[in-house]
Amino acid sequence: MKYAGIFLALLICLSGCAAAPAETTAPTEAPTTIPTAAATEPPTTVPPDPVEELLSAMTMEEKVGQLFLARCPDGNAIEDIAAYHLGGYILFDRDVRGETRESFTEKVAGYQAVSKIPMLIAVDEEGGTVCRLSSYTAFRYAPFPSPRSLYESRGLEVALSVELEKAYFLHELGVNVNMAPVCDVTTQRGAFMYSRSLGQSPEITGEFVAGAVTRMAKFQVGSVLKHFPGYGNNTDTHTGIATDWRSLEELESVDLVPFAAGIEAGCGAVMVSHTIVTAFDSELPATLSPAVHSYLREEMGFEGVIVTDDLVMGAITETYGADEAAVLAVLAGNDLLCSTEYQVQYQAVLEAVQDGRISMELLDEAVLRILNWKMELGLI
Repeated sequence: MKYAGIFLALLICLSGCAAAPAETTAPTEAPTTIPTAAATEPPTTVPPDPVEELLSAMTMEEKVGQLFLARCPDGNAIEDIAAYHLGGYILFDRDVRGETRESFTEKVAGYQAVSKIPMLIAVDEEGGTVCRLSSYTAFRYAPFPSPRSLYESRGLEVALSVELEKAYFLHELGVNVNMAPVCDVTTQRGAFMYSRSLGQSPEITGEFVAGAVTRMAKFQVGSVLKHFPGYGNNTDTHTGIATDWRSLEELESVDLVPFAAGIEAGCGAVMVSHTIVTAFDSELPATLSPAVHSYLREEMGFEGVIVTDDLVMGAITETYGADEAAVLAVLAGNDLLCSTEYQVQYQAVLEAVQDGRISMELLDEAVLRILNWKMELGLI
């Protein structure tokens, strides 16, 4: 019995040890994540830029044609739009004389209908001595008064209210660019720009310029600030060269103030004059001077379209000839060439691109700025 009790106790002990839980902890595994469609986000896509797409689809000939704001020809206006792929037409008295509002708008619509890319249709409607449309009673009962006379008689507010009326007037006729406002600060009676300038301080002129730009934009009419870097009291460059000897400090404190105001107001284009401005370049007229264009881009921060004054004016043709002037204008940094002899100048620029004198990069940059301006104006 003694040994039986010991044996029973040993069995109970062994049975209890076998039932006890294990001391070790089993290793754990990370749960497996199964990706689902909902958990996977698609990559962000940027919609294509319509202007970039349009540019990439254009031929070299079409790109070169966009550089030309051509003087509307006396004949073959429809045919030349297709032949030269023109960026736009600028209209003068002969294009308006004898027209009614209806016939004029039909003519402009006809130009747009045959153009692969909508055209800039431009006029000089400054007011006063330069009124391409309102000087004809078929379009308005009287020409728009000059900004100078309006300011002197009735003040800035009235002068700007007329700019708004002018914008609506042009928009209704199918005109999408006004080659204005005049930014020049001209003080001497008898100077070429005297009657066309506001005739006030740089600051007041700048206020008028900025106001004119924003009012034109309300009806998607583009403005062109002119005549960079300031005509001052210089002589007429239509007939020959003029030289401006003023210092950069004087230009920056007077003439460039209204341009800066117009640029800040969002103006899409600046016209460069044919005057030699020695503060920038003692040899080349501003239109053909890389230094002038570099200052406009880099110092004044202008990113829009740079436009030449007409490249057949005496200040240019007497020295350079029509064909070479167009090539030099593009190389200087102009985007849009005001051109009466566009047939000759188109061919000269095209050949300069083909032989590499004008790079495709430079051409594309200019055309891109023109197309972007057209998009801002609601044309593209």
